Amino acid sequence: MSRFGLVGKNIEYSFSKAHFTTKFENEQLPYSYENFDIDTILKFPEILEQGDLMGLNVTIPYKEQVIPYLDSLHETASEIGAVNTIKIYASGKTKGFNTDYYGFTESIQPLLKPHHVKALILGTGGASKAIAYALKKLEISFEYVSRSPNAKAKFLYTDLTEAIIRDHKIIINCTPVGTHPNVNQCPDIPYDAITKVHLLYDLIYNPIQTKFLICGEIKGATICNGSKMLEYQAEKAWEIWSK
Repeated sequence: MSRFGLVGKNIEYSFSKAHFTTKFENEQLPYSYENFDIDTILKFPEILEQGDLMGLNVTIPYKEQVIPYLDSLHETASEIGAVNTIKIYASGKTKGFNTDYYGFTESIQPLLKPHHVKALILGTGGASKAIAYALKKLEISFEYVSRSPNAKAKFLYTDLTEAIIRDHKIIINCTPVGTHPNVNQCPDIPYDAITKVHLLYDLIYNPIQTKFLICGEIKGATICNGSKMLEYQAEKAWEIWSK
């Protein structure tokens, strides 16, 4: 039986396995899907050596680290600088793709209003790169927020004022803060400045409603979790694998 799987660290929370297992069962496809939970990217080649793999998803914290191990990149993944989908050809060659940007775009577009022109991206990891790429395509300006100084981030969390929050009507959490089981955590931003014209988007989908989103909902903001993004990016991944 040919196999697919998810590569990440501490990924027991992931819904990808359930998503694809259900798909394969419902469509009576002769495939299986499993989690490859590794504590270092150095173990990635061992996964490929197992054989009969047709494709992999990649999640935190390996979306950038996996790139040197791949034979080639799709131009979009190369431009983004992060990979979340790998196609494994019959020859054994591997090619990296990014379907996160597609999933994000498809899920956020129905929620956008004319005043949604400036965004804050919380986090600077691999997931944030796909979000930045999508925002550029949507012609929405953005700034990164980081815990520590780096060349990419204009703001540290300690820099954020209520005025900055009011000026950026879209706030996107690209960090793992608030993921199960740490459900009482949330990014440290001035939530009092959030209003009903804000849109808070959290890439996290477990729990369904993070503390970040709950705080936004209390202030009347539009909120969205990462479940739709997951579904869209998974559909795109399957499209790539099954070509």
